[in-house]
Parts: sequence; C-alpha cells; structure tokens
Amino acid sequence: MGFFRMQRLTAVALVAFMALHMVVVHYPPGHLDFTRVLERLANPLWKAIDIAFLGTVLLHGLGGLYDALIDMEQIAMARRAVAGGLAAIGLAAFGYGVYTVISFSPAALAALR
Repeated sequence: MGFFRMQRLTAVALVAFMALHMVVVHYPPGHLDFTRVLERLANPLWKAIDIAFLGTVLLHGLGGLYDALIDMEQIAMARRAVAGGLAAIGLAAFGYGVYTVISFSPAALAALR
C-alpha cells in the first residue's frame, strides 16, 4: 500500500475512532469512573477497539512525522535511519500500549468491589 493511501485510510479511521472515543470517554451517560473503565476493558471487543485505535494513531502520526522529516534536506540523506528509528519507536509504543490494555482484567475489577 502506498504511503499516500495509508495516510488517507488512517485519517478516515481516526475520524471514526475519535467520534467513538468522544462519546464513550468524554460524554458518557452517567458518571464515568475507573470502575466503569474496568468494566468496559473487561470486554475483549473494547480491548480490540482500543488496540486498533492505538495502532491507527501510531501509523498516522509517525507516518506524518516521517514525511515531514524527509522533506528537510539535511535529513533526507538518512531516510533509512529515520524510517528505522521511527519504526522502532512505533513498535515500542505499540507493544507498551497493547500490554497496558491487555493488563486490565476482570480480576482487577473484582478486586475493587
């Protein structure tokens, strides 16, 4: 998939994810507290949604950063190094984020009750 197409697809996905995020996190019906967050994250579907959101944000953001950096003449010569560094940052951030989302478990919710 071309870079241009990937940026456009992730942008469209981010609009959908951000709308869902705003409704669920910032404007939920009733009071939002940590117990409700744990209840939501006990559901594997919400974990998958959060992980997909994270991956989309990282692809779009780091892809845009790469595109902006290689437009600079001094950095354009080190294209591969920039790509490798951003890929390493992206993989580390994605791994840490997935670990964080998966670590929320129903057992943690039971411990709070």
